[in-house]
Amino acid sequence: MKPRILVSRAVFPEVLARLAEHFDVESNPADVIYTQAELIAKLQGKDGLFANPADRISSELIQACPQLKAVCNMAVGYNNVDVAAATAAGIVVTNTPDVLNETTADFGWALLMATARRVTESEHHLRAGKWEKWTYDGFLGADVHGATLGVIGMGRIGQAIARRSMGFDMKVVYHNRSRLSPELEARANNAQYLSREELLRTADHVVLVLPYSPAVHHFIGAAELALMKPGATLVNIARGGIVDDAALIAALKKGQIAAAGLDVFENEPAFNPDFLALSNVVLTPHIASASEPTRRAMANCAAGNLIAALTGGTPPNLLNPDALKKG
Repeated sequence: MKPRILVSRAVFPEVLARLAEHFDVESNPADVIYTQAELIAKLQGKDGLFANPADRISSELIQACPQLKAVCNMAVGYNNVDVAAATAAGIVVTNTPDVLNETTADFGWALLMATARRVTESEHHLRAGKWEKWTYDGFLGADVHGATLGVIGMGRIGQAIARRSMGFDMKVVYHNRSRLSPELEARANNAQYLSREELLRTADHVVLVLPYSPAVHHFIGAAELALMKPGATLVNIARGGIVDDAALIAALKKGQIAAAGLDVFENEPAFNPDFLALSNVVLTPHIASASEPTRRAMANCAAGNLIAALTGGTPPNLLNPDALKKG
């Protein structure tokens, strides 16, 4: 008998077909977002979960699903999974790193440019029929070329963002849990390591790319926003919760910083509606990795992890190797 798995959200048909070669697959073509109780019920008798970042894999769920052996997240982030509880239960957890680095970096730049040059705000003005004449001071924004780019979270995506700054003749400063090697700093446009506070004081444009954990909850709050230049911009393509959204809204209302570009939010998709009243913020619905080739690569990476996990192999992107010792 084939192992049984749940694919919690809709995914590419060819990925489902690939999984069906190895497993008895229960899929979700209607793309319903399961509640915690519904997800627990769906996972009864299942060996594996092809998970979506919106799925909350809590310790309670893990305890309620004793047959579960693998949780394979279709995302590079995995803050939706209680990895410690999964490890204790012998459940392997995987993610999909690397396949989305360049696409996500592209989108970080798209948000940075749109935010600095007030693209969304000016488009809304035009669409509303308010554009009557050219004016010397209409929608004045900030230059990107020649400015200082601050990257917080200098992993692979952060480094890809920094490399792109070479074409804009920018200076790069960064903050990370640990300093990069001199070789990597050189490749990232001669990036200079700074403390978080010094980076915020220095950068004209700040991009957040750090992974979420409880330790970095509200890593950027009112005190940190107060350190930034009045003309600076803030872009978040990392995870909701890294920024205190209420504090950011207050800073944007006061003009404490010039603008923000946000692809992620606290409590998404139920984000703070006060953002909608602001003209100096660019909002996108968590789409930084959303190119077709990249999303297909992510889905196939997650599928490959699940196939390996449940057919006697070691998943390529295993996050908790200690779980294998529990088997």
